[in-house]
Formats: sequence, structure tokens, C-alpha cells
Amino acid sequence: MDVAKGVLSEQYLNRELQLLEFNWRVLAQAEDPDTPLLERLRFLCIVSSNLDEFFEIRVAGLKERINMGDPGIGPDGMSARQVFKQVAERAHQLVEEQYRLLNEEVLPQLAEQGIRFLRRSTWNDVQREWIRAYFFRELMPVLTPIGLDPAHPFPRVLNKSLNFAVELEGRDAFGRTSGTAIVQAPRVLPRVIQLPPDIAGCEYGFVFLSSILHAHVGELFAGMNVLGCYQFRVTRNSDLFVDEEEIKDLRAALQGELAHRHFGNAVRLEVADNCSKAMSDFLLEQFRLTPDDLYQVNGPVNLVRLMTIPDRVDRPDLKYKPFLPGLPPELSRKPADMFEIIRRGDVLLHHPFQSFQPVVDFIEQAADDPNVVAIKQTVYRTGTDSVLMEALVNAAKRGKEVTVVVELLARFDEEANMRWAQRLEEVGAHVVYGVVNHKTHAKMAMVVRREEGGLKRYVHLGTGNYHARTARLYTDFGLFTCHEEIGADVNDLFMQLTGLGRAGKLKHLWQSPFTLHSRVLAAIEREIEHARAGKRARIIAKMNALLEPGVIQALYEASSAGVQIDLIVRGVCALRPGIKGLSENIRVRSIIGRFLEHHRIFYFYNDGQRDVYLSSADWMDRNFFRRIEICFPVLDPRLKRRVVNEGLQPYLKDNVQAWEMTSDGAYVRRRRRRAGYCAQAALLAELAVTSPESRARAARL
Repeated sequence: MDVAKGVLSEQYLNRELQLLEFNWRVLAQAEDPDTPLLERLRFLCIVSSNLDEFFEIRVAGLKERINMGDPGIGPDGMSARQVFKQVAERAHQLVEEQYRLLNEEVLPQLAEQGIRFLRRSTWNDVQREWIRAYFFRELMPVLTPIGLDPAHPFPRVLNKSLNFAVELEGRDAFGRTSGTAIVQAPRVLPRVIQLPPDIAGCEYGFVFLSSILHAHVGELFAGMNVLGCYQFRVTRNSDLFVDEEEIKDLRAALQGELAHRHFGNAVRLEVADNCSKAMSDFLLEQFRLTPDDLYQVNGPVNLVRLMTIPDRVDRPDLKYKPFLPGLPPELSRKPADMFEIIRRGDVLLHHPFQSFQPVVDFIEQAADDPNVVAIKQTVYRTGTDSVLMEALVNAAKRGKEVTVVVELLARFDEEANMRWAQRLEEVGAHVVYGVVNHKTHAKMAMVVRREEGGLKRYVHLGTGNYHARTARLYTDFGLFTCHEEIGADVNDLFMQLTGLGRAGKLKHLWQSPFTLHSRVLAAIEREIEHARAGKRARIIAKMNALLEPGVIQALYEASSAGVQIDLIVRGVCALRPGIKGLSENIRVRSIIGRFLEHHRIFYFYNDGQRDVYLSSADWMDRNFFRRIEICFPVLDPRLKRRVVNEGLQPYLKDNVQAWEMTSDGAYVRRRRRRAGYCAQAALLAELAVTSPESRARAARL
């Protein structure tokens, strides 16, 4: 795109900075007093988890570009060095606010509710004795302190592991005078230990592993004086490098590469606030980091370790109200014959408000049905314990032709996917790993069944992964259909993934990397033509991220032509809305709430035809050009209305959890009107089973 640098910076926002802005919005959930208290703690942990991945992947990439002397300028008009400087400043501000919120609001309020994290300075004699016994019984036998000297260099520190730097004085048994030792906390040890209520003096009393070790670190260095003990944690580059063009066995190569993930180049150092400057400088030197990479925090160096606390505390009044996912009417009768129901008409599921179980039933029934001859499915993320994957294993054992396209390079799920691939191969399933240099991100399953008149295809297409746990946390749509032409399109896609040959022309599905980008641009252009002809023109799109410059330019052109555009983008959005003469007809909002907004929905008014598409793809370069993705139409008018009424309109109406983007890339939370409307709460009320009586009734069905 031949655009001057100045224009670029005016039209595009930076991806990394926008990712940090997203995490500020997540942190606001922890700050919101309307969020249940234990859920506020959980959101604090989610921010830490998000930041871990942000540093492991995005900041690591920036550092690599800087180290390679890359002078390139991004669409936002900034170099990697300029981006890193702003990222470091904004990330430090975010972490500082995160710990302020933890220490000044969340922990004190939890303590008022009898949920306490006992600091060393507050231990009474009974607690101190219990903790001392725990140290000698559980910690001491598995700890290996390493005194630093010429025979014991600085140890290899695992990515994101908990470690302690200890300052010492005196001589040991061999006369050595090394002033520094490193103690690595074994991964088998719990990071938060719960005390018995009678010892804790409250219903739920917890103590950090770091506090226990700090109190007894002298026991590890007999006869020496401990001058200081400082917890620290290093984050490393975790992006895998596998040259897919040079290797012969992707799975074998990936197994070798995974071992190196724990020891990639350091990108961030976290230390406790009591850490001396001399020690923090020493650690920075060991990890070849700069002061910009140092995060000195007032509390545990890893808040992710608190993620389990809400589940360990039985206080429903401090959590979100439980719900039982509902079912559409056509699936509410038991037992439900999935194939008979799909033959009657397409079925739409809206997760998590509606159950993921019908997807599992679909594959399990296919595995048991003697008339089913073949099952084909893509797997991106599915989890280590998957009933659905077990159903595929059972289908293969029963002699069905089972083909599974497993994406081995699904980030941070590589090991689970390799294990499933191996299990499937062991029972005779056909396992393929997609296409070189293109991640298989499409979500589709196809069952081929022998019926009167020949073979019939039944398919499931979705916006989310085949993962039962995340289906209770992420908003997604899934569509069942036996539409003949859609089934033929899906079959062609599987043939592409497992065989060789040119891509055929699909009748209904848009596919990356071949047609999705051009079809999206064509749909936007059609709205432009309608607007210029004086007709109503409208685009509504919901997705996780919007970054691809071609689509952004097309949306700017559409806005200039008078097309009304609403974008619901949960995370990163590089487009600037509301700029006169460029994007004044574009509005961007983000919804952050109890559930992770994950579905991708594209609506084009199209002169009254109201085209509605669901997709596995965001509007990002990687989704358009470096992944296998699908975008599929919702053809049934009734289901099309459901997608609009459930997936778009509530989110445009939300004035409780909605954030509106300003032209400078900042977000402003919608002020709650007297009658607040929360999209997620409204959908729960409409689609899920929320009252105790109705939950009990549903459980009996």
C-alpha cells in the first residue's frame, strides 16, 4: 500500500499498545464493585496470564526485531524500538495499578469475608509452628539451593518458574564465601497452601509458598547469615521456531522444539519490592536484560498462582451465579436423535448460554451408529481431557473411517494435540497435520451416513474450538446442517487438507487463504455501491481483532461513502473510528464481561437481503493469508434472525459492559443509564437455565 508514513500513523493504531489497552479493560472488571469479589480476584489473575503471553510472544518479537537491527516501520508509523519504549512504559503502569488494586481493595475485602492471605508479620505462635512443620515435612526434602561459585554457575531458570535469590555472608563447610545462592521452587510444590481453619483463625486462610520459604530460608544454609531473600520470575521467548519446509516429520520436530520453550531468551524479570538494587542489577545482568525489562511488584511475583482460589473457596455469594446451559427447543426432548433433528432443519447453538453437549452427542452418536461410515474433523484446541476426542477414538475402534486434521502448532496446546494425535493413530484413525506454513484454524466436523438413496453428509461448523470447558466460558456459535451444497463444500475442504490438488470453487463457504479476504472486500464494496446509489447501506461485524490494512482501508472508504458501520471488537483494533472525512460513520466498541467474547459474525445489509456469516477468522493478516479458515453463511431465515438478535443487537445495546473507542485509540466505558442493559446477562436470562428450580428440572430431563 503506497501511503505516506504520516498518513499511516494517522490511520492505524499499534497492535501491541492496543493489546495493553485491552488488558486495562480486563483490569477494570477487577476494579468494578459490581463484579463479585472472588471474580474480581480472578480478573486480576487473568490480567497476569494475558501479560505472560504478551511478553512471551509480542514483546519477544519486538526484542528480536530490535536485536536484528530491523529498521522497518509498521502501518502505525513506528519502529520496533519506538513501540517497545511505549509498551514498557504502559505495561509498568498497568502492573502498578494491578498490584495497587490487589493490596488496597481486593485482599482487604476478602479478609473481611474470612478469606485471608496470612503475611509473615502477622503469624501467631500456633500458625508459625504449623508452617514450620509444613516446611520441614513438605518443602525441605525437595529444595536444592545452589550457591554460586566457579563450580556452580548461575542455573538455567525455567520460563515463568518461581525462584529465590538469597544474599549470604559467612563461610560454609568448605570455606567458601560466595555471597549469593539461588533456590528454585520445584514445580510439584503448590504455590498457595491452605491452613486448617482452627490454625488460620478464619474459614479460609492461605499462605504463599514464598512466605514459607522466606521464613525458613536460613535452614538451607547452616552456619551462614541470610542478608536477604528475594523472589523472582523470568519470562522467556516462547514462540516456537519450526522450519516446516526443511523437516520431514512435523510432530518429531515439534517435540524437540517444545523442550527449548522453557529456556528461550529472557524478555522480562519480575522481582518483589523488597529486592535490593544490587540483586536486581545482578539478575538483570544474568538474563541480559535492561532496567526497562524489570518489574518490581508489591506482592507475589506471579498472580496467576491465585487463579485457583475462587474454586477452592465455597462462597457462592462471592461468585457469579451458576447457570445450566439451555437447549434450543428442537433438542430439548430426550433422547435426541441428532441426525433426525438435523434432517428436519438447521440447528444453531449459542455457547455458553446454550449447551455444548449436542456437539459431543453428534460425534458420539456417529461413533455408535452402524449406518455412519466416516467421520472427519479438525482439531485446534480441545484440551487434555476431551470426551469428544474419546468419541473419535471409539469410532475408529469400531471400524469407522475417522480422519482428524490436528493442528500441532496451536500455541500452548501443542503437547495436548500431539498426545491426541498419537492416540488416534494407535487405533487406526487417519491423522494429518494440515498444510505446511498454514495453521488449520477452521472449526468443522463432517459425518457421512448411509441412508435410503445413498450417502448423506451432516456437518457442524463453528466459530469456536471443540473444547467443552472453554465452551462454558467463551461466546461462540455452532451450526448443524445437512444442506447438500454446504456439505459438498466441507468435503472439498477436507480433501484439500488431507490430499493434494488445486482448490476448487466453493458454492457457499469463504475460505482462507484463497477467497475469504477477497469476499470480505467484495461485500464491503457492495455496500459502498449501494450507499452511492442512495440506498441504505449497513455493516455490522463482531470479532476478536481487526488489524488487516486492506480491510481497514475498505472500511474507511465505506464510511466516506456513507455506509453506517458498527464494529464490535473485543481485543485489538488498529482502525481509528470517528475521524471526520475518514471514519466518521464508523463506531467501535468492546465488550468485556463474565464470558470471553469470541464469536465472529459478519452482517451486510445488501439491499435488504441481510447477509449473515459466521467465521473462525478474525480480520487479521494471519487469518486471511496464513491460516486455513472458513466463513459460512446462515441460510435459514429464522436462524439468521437469531444470530442478529443474539449475537449483534444485544452487544450494540449494552450500556453496562461496553467500552467505546475514541479516535486516538483510547476506550471510554459507557455510562450506565438508569435502566442498565448487559448483553451477557440478558442472553443468560433468555437462553440459559438460571433459577435453582429450573436447574433442577433441567437436570432431571
